Amino acid sequence: MNASNRAKAGVGESPFRAFQRQPSMIDFPGRLAAVFFVGGCNFRCRYCHNSELIPTDRPGLPWLRLDEVCREFARNWVSAAVITGGEPTQRSELPECIAFFRERGWAVKLDTNGSNPDMLEQCLPLVDYVAMDVKADLPGYRELTGFDDGARMLRSIGLIKRGARDYCFRTTVVEPFHSDARMRAIGDLIGGARRYVLQPFVPRETVADPIWAALPRTSDRRLAELRLLLEDCADRIE
Repeated sequence: MNASNRAKAGVGESPFRAFQRQPSMIDFPGRLAAVFFVGGCNFRCRYCHNSELIPTDRPGLPWLRLDEVCREFARNWVSAAVITGGEPTQRSELPECIAFFRERGWAVKLDTNGSNPDMLEQCLPLVDYVAMDVKADLPGYRELTGFDDGARMLRSIGLIKRGARDYCFRTTVVEPFHSDARMRAIGDLIGGARRYVLQPFVPRETVADPIWAALPRTSDRRLAELRLLLEDCADRIE
């Protein structure tokens, strides 16, 4: 029984832990989208502000409730879904989740940390847009995320550049961790990309590491400097 049939029958839980109550005009370029959060993540990013999604032992939304939520969003002109997390590619049901939204006539965007290229490769033909977080240069991944498999990161970057319908890479810039040298190394990793997004770190009480939670918000001046520094690594930098 697939996800849509389980929703009709009122059977089972989805992998989605939560959803954003209001439609988003910024999470999916060019689309009014509903944003759905998958539970579970294999990274432990020190600046993570979704740390409540990391545990895997909490129940997901019932498929029936998810179907009701989609109907409510559709009445408000939503035509797309963003699957984020947590880390969606850690869930074996991800292709089924994409199909669930596709059956409603929606476009689908996938957010990923790039750590599971096998699942990513399986899902690329199914989605309209992929956003991959490039957290650091390869040597910096262990310190920032606790994950240390650069080969997976490189493979995911290559898969996206070659096979995604549309995509961006993005980095949340934290001062002083993301030095010029580290950012140049990231630029080399994604060289020739279609789009690269620089995001400011925003301190919040929910940030996983209290030391990092006390760091200042990334300045607009720093983001502007990095945009110039990395202008050759992508067709478009935002």
